[in-house]
Parts: sequence; structure tokens; C-alpha cells
Amino acid sequence: MPNMSLKKTPMPEQDPKVRARNFQEVSLGYTAEQAIEEANRCLKCKNPKCVTGCPVNIRIPDFIAKVQEGDFKAAYEIISSTNALPALSGRVCPQESQCECHCVRGIKGEPVAIGRLERFCADWYRENINAMPEKVENNGTKVAVVGSGPAGLTAASDLAKKGYAVTMFEALHTAGGVLVYGIPEFRLPKAIVANEVKKLEALGVEVMTNMVIGRVLTIDELFDMGYKAVFVGSGAGLPMFMNIPGEALKGVMSANEYLTRTNLMKAYDPAADTPVIQSKAVAVVGGGNVAMDAARCAMRLGAEHVYIVYRRGEAEMPARLEEVHHAKEEGIELKTLCNPVEILGDENGRVRGMKCIRMELGEPDASGRRRPVEIPGSEFILDVDTVVMSLGTSPNPLIRSTTPGLDTNRKGCLIVDENEMTTREGVFAGGDAVTGAATVILAMGAGKKAADAIHAFLNK
Repeated sequence: MPNMSLKKTPMPEQDPKVRARNFQEVSLGYTAEQAIEEANRCLKCKNPKCVTGCPVNIRIPDFIAKVQEGDFKAAYEIISSTNALPALSGRVCPQESQCECHCVRGIKGEPVAIGRLERFCADWYRENINAMPEKVENNGTKVAVVGSGPAGLTAASDLAKKGYAVTMFEALHTAGGVLVYGIPEFRLPKAIVANEVKKLEALGVEVMTNMVIGRVLTIDELFDMGYKAVFVGSGAGLPMFMNIPGEALKGVMSANEYLTRTNLMKAYDPAADTPVIQSKAVAVVGGGNVAMDAARCAMRLGAEHVYIVYRRGEAEMPARLEEVHHAKEEGIELKTLCNPVEILGDENGRVRGMKCIRMELGEPDASGRRRPVEIPGSEFILDVDTVVMSLGTSPNPLIRSTTPGLDTNRKGCLIVDENEMTTREGVFAGGDAVTGAATVILAMGAGKKAADAIHAFLNK
């Protein structure tokens, strides 16, 4: 029977007061009954617009039809035929601005919960079957993939399935890129990422960690070693700061460092080798998903007060609505229309507060958003002992500075053509290394496109 409810089937979650002090996953996922109930909201459109919004072209109506039938294995197989990482994208993809925003059910109510259904199928498969993929016969052609984030994982998977001998080079000691160092455990459990890496290795991909390309090996040396093409999916890990007085004080750090210490280095464990600062009051400057992640980590690490300081209003925040909602539920206070002007220190060089000025929204700027304007004389001091800067990131300059012929734009992002090839023949790129900090699913889409382009390049 069709489910004509105007609302999505609710997703079970941890209680906000409980989850605010632990790192267990917030959203608990659908049961089989809830998944079928939600799938029955799909109208099986003859011309499904939802598919057009998916960067990896998931056959959305087809997999939902299988969920309706209770054939979850078939649903997973349909998803994974085009999406190498469904358990990941089902959790962190901004479905509301991609597939779901095109769903006709959203015209007079809420769209079908495509992301929740995708997650359910991936989780069901992992918990009930979790078969490793079969290795494809190797064609003897070597391809290097630099970086093991969503772009690199997708490119490596697709290339291995096409028969290439793929080696993935990861700078850190654990594969997964931003999926392990950036996104917290309570949004994306690391065991899920590790399982996807295991699948890659089953396909025959060699994963080499602690390999900083541009330092340990250059791109040129990879070609000298017999690799016929290189995909650069090295991400955007270089943080930005405001260049205001006091940014060098102890207790000021980038969101990148704060999250890496917390997620990858397990700073929430008192026995961790790389602890993070123990804070009582934390200000996170920024309004994106990374800012929400940092603020919610700070709360879980024991802070009594956590503030999000953002120069525009809540409506202008680039973070997903779900993330903002969860943060507010957990007791994080939004200080919108505020901008830091100085970080104040004590006699020991540690943060003791942050001077902010109130803002108002003026005329739209080049981005189309209303420009924040300072209100003279509205300065105030926020009593904090830690400041986390979450103002965006840019690609690390190491690869471009050690690779002749590799052009970048003014933001340091690699320039690619319509086939994801850089200005250096045989070197392809995708994800945040090309776009700057963006979404997991867009990076996956770029990795998928690049794998097809590399295949065409090597067979021309």
C-alpha cells in the first residue's frame, strides 16, 4: 500500500542529553519495517527527477522499489553498481540539496528520505552479508591514486574493477582521508570506513600509508616507477585563519587540527598519545558543517559552554539543517551576526576571551548572499578559553610545488579539463584538491568521472 504521509518516517536517535557526552552514532538508522514504510512513500515517477540530482547517478527508484519488496540485498546491489561507498554517502551526503530536493513528494510535504534508505541498505548488507568483492583479472597497467578520501577511494575502486593495478598512497597512517580525520565518529563510525578500505584491498588495490606524495615520492617519480596515470585526490587540508590579533595564543587552533586530534588520534581517550586541550568554554568561528563537527566534539570532550560564532544569520549558515538542529539540541549556543576582532590572552599567553563585534546584513555581495556589515560600538567579550577557527581550507601546496607543469588557480586548486585531467598529461585530479572544500558525494562523483577518463586515456 502506498504511504501518502506528508512527513518522512522519523529516524530513531540518541537522546540529546545523553549523546552530547558520548561519541556513539547520533542517528540509529531505520529498522526493516521503517525502511519499507518510508520506501512506500515513493510514487515511482516515470521521469524520476531525483536521479538527476545525484553526482554518482544512483538508480534511486529502482533501489527503492526493491526496498518496498523487502529485497534489501538487491537494493544494495543496485546502489553499489554506481556508488562505491553507499554506507558513507547515506550518512554524510547533503541529500536535501541534491536528490531529495528534486523529489515530487517534496512539493506538498517532505521528500522521500532517500539518504536514510541508502544508509539502511548499506548497513543491512554489511550486518547480514558483507561479502568482499571479487578481484578482477589484472591487465598489468599500473595507476597511482594519491589520497584515500572519498575521491581517491571511488577512483581506486572503479579503476580496480576495470582491471588496473592500482596503488593508493595515503599521507597519514590510516586510510580514509577526511572520512577518518575530519568527520567525527558520532556522524560516521570509523569501522564503516575501515570496511570500505577492506573491500578495496579485496579488489586488489594496494594501500600504502605514511606516503606523503611530493615529499617521499614526487609525481614524476611515480611515472618513473611505471605508473601510466596518476589521480590526485589529496583533498584540501590547509586551514585558513582571520589574521586578527591574538591568533598565536595557546588555545587557538584550526578546526582541521582539532578534529584530527579528536577523530583520528582519539583525543577523547585520556590515554591518547596526542591529547587535545581540555576546555571549559569553546568558541568555534564559522558556520559550515566542519564548524558544527568541531563544536559538537568540544561538547563531547567535556566543555561546559560551546559557542558557534558566525558573521551572518542562522538562515545563511552553509551547514546542513540537520547538523544545526542536532547542535542546538545538544546545547550548543549560536552567536550569529557576530564576528571576532581580537583574541585576548592572559599573562601566560593562553586564551582568556574573544572580542567580537555585532553585525547586520547589508546588500548582497558577489556570492549573492547579503554582506555582513559591522555595527560601530557594538563590541563585546565572549569568555572562552579555546578558539577553533573553521573558516574553510585550501589544498596543500606540496604536490603542485613539486610537480612541473601542474597549474593551479589563485586559490591553489588544481586546474582540470572536462575529463578531470590537469595541465600535466596523464595526471588527473578531483575532489577538494580541485574544488576546494566541498562535499563527500561531489568528491565521489569526481573520482568516478576521473576513473572513466583515465580508462579512456590509457586506451586511446
